[in-house]
Amino acid sequence: MADKDTDNNEVLENQKYKDEKIEKESQITLDENESHHKIHLITIIGEIEGHENAGNQSKVTKYELLLPQLASIEDSREIDGVLLLLNTMGGDVEAGLAIAEMVASLSKPTVSLVLGGSHSIGVPIAVSTDYSFIVPTGTMVIHPVRMNGMVIGVPQTFNYFRDVQNRITGFVCSHCGISKERYEELMMETEVLTKDVGSVLEGEDAVNEGLICEIGGISQAIGKLHELIDEKRNDNHGKK
Repeated sequence: MADKDTDNNEVLENQKYKDEKIEKESQITLDENESHHKIHLITIIGEIEGHENAGNQSKVTKYELLLPQLASIEDSREIDGVLLLLNTMGGDVEAGLAIAEMVASLSKPTVSLVLGGSHSIGVPIAVSTDYSFIVPTGTMVIHPVRMNGMVIGVPQTFNYFRDVQNRITGFVCSHCGISKERYEELMMETEVLTKDVGSVLEGEDAVNEGLICEIGGISQAIGKLHELIDEKRNDNHGKK
């Protein structure tokens, strides 16, 4: 009877830890599947906060917390793969690119799932994984980079904007199936957004353009990640 009570207490403590992890960090490790894979779930939600704090009423993803977590995942022997859930309006360009580069450089299998949307600098993050999904009603907004506040009207400012945009475009096109020419064409579209230039791609459109790999939801995303984890394990066994 004592052993049973101990097991129940451990289950409750484990569930409490997971609930606190979700509440505080929007992260959790999924480890109760039949494959015995440990999948770390990360959410990219709201505004991607950079070097300056977002407004108090904003839902934010803090990149200074996420980068160490990604480094810890890479160093961990326990984590087998990473699942990214995205519903973001975009945000700080440098922070978003830093997250995308970190995800892309992970040796662990990675899968992303775009839910409500993955707009602006959320696009590079969505395509940074080994495989990507988007729900049918999900959207992705592609537009040129812009900045808030005062902008000095000198050639150096134009060159800086161009260099930042080239970094974003280069990253996106090197991590998915869309060409640079087509991406820039969508980015400069003038007939879609009423007060801006750019394009809104819904789920099927994002797949047809080569930006996202496949239409799917959480079951497809997790299933694909299990598949990638098994493939990696088989490759590693074959090399030994």
